[in-house]
Amino acid sequence: MKTWNEIFKEISEKDYSKKLKEFLANERKSYIIYPPKELMYEAFKLTPYSKVKVVIFGQDPYSHPKQAMGLCFSVPNTEILPPSLRNIYKEIGLEYHIDLGNKGGDLTYLAKQGVLLLNPILTVRAYEPLSHDNIYYSMFTRDIILEIEKNNNVIVYLLWGNKAKYYEKYITNKNHYVLKANHPSPLSANRGGWFNNGCFIKANEILKSHNIAEIKWY
Repeated sequence: MKTWNEIFKEISEKDYSKKLKEFLANERKSYIIYPPKELMYEAFKLTPYSKVKVVIFGQDPYSHPKQAMGLCFSVPNTEILPPSLRNIYKEIGLEYHIDLGNKGGDLTYLAKQGVLLLNPILTVRAYEPLSHDNIYYSMFTRDIILEIEKNNNVIVYLLWGNKAKYYEKYITNKNHYVLKANHPSPLSANRGGWFNNGCFIKANEILKSHNIAEIKWY
């Protein structure tokens, strides 16, 4: 089975990847970019290709200082919980009948269990959400999914919101499952389709049915 490093080496030879590299080099000359360069690929470092059990898509990194850490939705434990992460914890609490009110925001514990916490856009200018939303990252994320689709292990995709659901068309492996819900952001979650959607328990039920260790979500 391939490694992420081997996959990145193949991707790096594509035209769009070279253009993305140039784009980021120019951006870093003029702007503060998050997450720090050394954390840009943290999701892949913490969740090896062969260990992926669940894939969660975010959007782009947090654009405020000290928040973005290379894992979607995650912030260091020293930071206040962003609203979407607060709603993720609320949903876990509803499904498992527990209170996660005092839980810190670092989701490294999930990444180490095989949850790939992937932002389709890996970088952002400080204080400018979606400033790096471009065709290069769209092609990068497409290629990452197509590589995951070559992995015949059982994998569960959690697609939250329309931007995540866009990538469903690339998910074709018969060993892979898709669970969809509204985005956990307050604007979306409060319209329905997020709270009590059951995605965390359902994901574990799928893993368990294939004799795969479940994710400890809390």
